[in-house]
Amino acid sequence: MKSEAQLMKILKIENGNGYFWRETPGEWRKIDEIDKLGLLSLLNTFLNEEVEIDSPEEYDIPNEVHKIIYQHIFGKLQSLSDSKSSFKDDSERRYFEEISKYSSA
Repeated sequence: MKSEAQLMKILKIENGNGYFWRETPGEWRKIDEIDKLGLLSLLNTFLNEEVEIDSPEEYDIPNEVHKIIYQHIFGKLQSLSDSKSSFKDDSERRYFEEISKYSSA
């Protein structure tokens, strides 16, 4: 298991703004720039890695747009973390046939 120093941070709050890690191209983006691909990337990283996320309760986010988006994404990831392993197992079971079909192609 990774130590806390080695956790990958995917959501952070800095200088009163929320940011998300965009794996491709490998940079921090403002949370209000998040799109479908950014959300999918966050979800994928969250499900497959040990990650770190800044809590919006510990930081001041004066930008209301950033605050709303960040809190919503944080909340969804927190609720998913409670059922992370069962969600991953269900997804793998549900799509096993398709994954196997395209993996061997």
